[in-house]
Amino acid sequence: MQAVLESPKIAVIRPQSCLNAANALEFERDLTAALTQNDISILVVDLAAVESLDSAGLMALVSGLKLAQSLGRRFSLCAVSPAIKIIFELTQLDEIFEIIEGTAQLPAV
Repeated sequence: MQAVLESPKIAVIRPQSCLNAANALEFERDLTAALTQNDISILVVDLAAVESLDSAGLMALVSGLKLAQSLGRRFSLCAVSPAIKIIFELTQLDEIFEIIEGTAQLPAV
């Protein structure tokens, strides 16, 4: 008998600069498009290049997380700077999101 090992399909989104009211809707569309691809099982949002995050950007991330949960997919954040991490801690969303410390550690299924 042969064992078949399926590896998860991981998509990575790397927003740049600011996630704010000016671009939150477009960012949310990108998250939705990535999550609704049939072969994706994990979506990682790499926040290394994000310098600022406002409530609209935060809500786009929450919407992406809710969609991922409804589709049975994993949604992770990685490379969150200390300045951005404070926002997650103040809103207590650090307890809701899976936050990976660096870019080298990808989630296992």
